[in-house]
Amino acid sequence: MKLAVCAVTLISIFGCGSALAIDGFPKPKTGFETCLTAALKAKPGTVVKVELKTEKGIPIYEFDIERDGKAWDVECDGHTGKVTEIEEEVAGPDAPAFKAKAKISVDEAKKIATTKYPGEVIEIEYEIQSNGDAAYEFDIVGKDGKEWKVEVDAASGKIIEANQEFAQIGRESGVSRR
Repeated sequence: MKLAVCAVTLISIFGCGSALAIDGFPKPKTGFETCLTAALKAKPGTVVKVELKTEKGIPIYEFDIERDGKAWDVECDGHTGKVTEIEEEVAGPDAPAFKAKAKISVDEAKKIATTKYPGEVIEIEYEIQSNGDAAYEFDIVGKDGKEWKVEVDAASGKIIEANQEFAQIGRESGVSRR
């Protein structure tokens, strides 16, 4: 029953972006269900969180999927229904795969992110990119109330990407809040 209620809630929030009267809210052409199926095919497990954001104007569903003690971020293009990126979330900067690649601290990365995107950091994730590189991901809420996801390369300190997040439902996994 819990699963059915959760599915209905997710579909009602993420499956009808065009019906929501939020300025700039992305309007996916593909149904939420198509992206959910694609994400679970790519990384079978339990979906614990879903976000809707835009990347270069394209609506992207990001699914946080857990299985066997690991957590994955699986992104799906809201227009095509195809998986576009898979990243592994790790528990923190001391995770071996992260630590081996990181050359800057979380505080240095946070300063880089908030200099370009001023606001309050409400969430920090530590990720291993699909190419094996480590990255910090900051969720930053600006003074205007908009939320941005900003990824900073943990070796170079360069901003890899920054995207506006429009909606989120579910719980965080392996996340540090500051």
